[in-house]
Amino acid sequence: MPRPTAGQPDVPMLTDDGAPVVVRRSARRRRTVAAFWEDGNAVVAIPASFTKSQELEWVRRMLAKLQRQGERRAGKPDRRRPATDEALAQHAAHLSRTYLGGRAVPTSVRWVTNQNSRWGSATPADGTIRLSNKLQAMPQWVIDYVLLHELAHLLVAGHNAQFWRLLEAYPETQRAKAFLEGVAFATSRGISGDGISGDANQSAGTSAGTEATG
Repeated sequence: MPRPTAGQPDVPMLTDDGAPVVVRRSARRRRTVAAFWEDGNAVVAIPASFTKSQELEWVRRMLAKLQRQGERRAGKPDRRRPATDEALAQHAAHLSRTYLGGRAVPTSVRWVTNQNSRWGSATPADGTIRLSNKLQAMPQWVIDYVLLHELAHLLVAGHNAQFWRLLEAYPETQRAKAFLEGVAFATSRGISGDGISGDANQSAGTSAGTEATG
């Protein structure tokens, strides 16, 4: 669920990824509700006649639709990817709830610049997760896989059958593994200048939108 902004406890103003939510009321709208991304904001357009409770309900619904739409377009660049440690931690919590039943609860999730042989790492003893900042240039579905991979390691340390069962619910697991293997192969052959090798298996403003009828 979106998080409220101080001073407006009844209106969700941030998405799970930390993006601002802008609610636009329009007298021209009678029944339709629309949601779209604009300059990094999640914009939800609703009829001016909506009550606060209707606003809250429809913002929740439309943000969920935007998220599903983003997952369907996962191969395209995502301007809203979690760039800060705070946004990354919020996104990790969202992924844990969605795919792991909320059981993986890290104490911290950070981007790091000194991880040159792994995409990500997790320390189950203290609950910390670190992702290489080299991932930030990759598609969001790849970042999500690596983050889920490390979240799963907080529950199962090794790469046994129980571990891989935890990742079965994520639809892009095999695709992301293949993507990272391709990047690692290219890097090892000097095709890429990233200077990073390995994959997660070795470690533990756009106009697109959606519309509905209210």
